[in-house]
Amino acid sequence: MSFQAYLDTIEDKTGLTPRQLVEIAGEKGFAGPSVKAGPVLEWLKEDYGLGRGHGMALVHVIKNGPRIDSKHVGSSGVHRDESDTLWLDGKASKPAP
Repeated sequence: MSFQAYLDTIEDKTGLTPRQLVEIAGEKGFAGPSVKAGPVLEWLKEDYGLGRGHGMALVHVIKNGPRIDSKHVGSSGVHRDESDTLWLDGKASKPAP
């Protein structure tokens, strides 16, 4: 599953866009590259019922922003994405590729 697919599924499961969840994470003190995954995963599981895989996709965005490694772009691997920049503003507003 691609990073973007994880984020889109998170939106389906929570009703919140990835950007909204990142903002809530910041309000809870989960922000920046030094954030630890464990507390974020616990929060996402308790409040939204998200599992580890989906949670780790959001942890990546919280820690690193919307950029992913370009090695996944256009690859044939399981984590391939269309772009090295993830769309955080919701599936309905995502521009067509």
